[in-house]
Amino acid sequence: MHDTGRAGAVGELSGFRERFYECLTSRADALFELADAVLCAEGPVISLAELSLVPEHRRGHGAGYDAVNHGRIEVDRLRITLAGLPLPRAANGRIALAVDVSHWLRPDAACSPQRLFCHTYARGKGQAQMIPGWPYSFVAALETGRTSWTALLDAVRLRPADDATAVTATQLREVVDRIIDAGHWRQGDPPILIVADAGYDVTRFGDCIPQELWRRRRL
Repeated sequence: MHDTGRAGAVGELSGFRERFYECLTSRADALFELADAVLCAEGPVISLAELSLVPEHRRGHGAGYDAVNHGRIEVDRLRITLAGLPLPRAANGRIALAVDVSHWLRPDAACSPQRLFCHTYARGKGQAQMIPGWPYSFVAALETGRTSWTALLDAVRLRPADDATAVTATQLREVVDRIIDAGHWRQGDPPILIVADAGYDVTRFGDCIPQELWRRRRL
């Protein structure tokens, strides 16, 4: 990367870190360091106590638990901040949004509220398991080419009484509104591409998002 490109990327990252910190309304310093520790830890994060050993986390393990228990984040403000970041685009300038559900499995947390049975694939071919946990609906802007990088724009936990398609449709509508408010899409730009698997009802998505904004694609 050229020096000018590197300086621009560092400036964008620094600006985002400042805006992210402003979204933390209680236990801000502890939450901020906890987020840094999660990103900088080597390998998967197993427990909060282990994060206190990461150099970026300069506090004792008790501060990490206190941040999770008593810290507060302005989620709507964070969503607006994420939508304001540069979005990846295809060669023709099109924005592609992917929607999917990812599970936070909690099989041993019997006292945790509002767990659902999450469909997960076992190691055996063609086998699947239903494991208690919390499903989250994610919306991300896709990079082009052979890459696994995405720009995460929103995450919503699905509750036991939720209609997953209805929740995701509303979620997409709100994400698209924030993208437009941030100036990433204007009249005359290529329609936004929504990428979803066959488990979604794309017709109901169409009832939520104006047709001139998006194209449907089912995988």
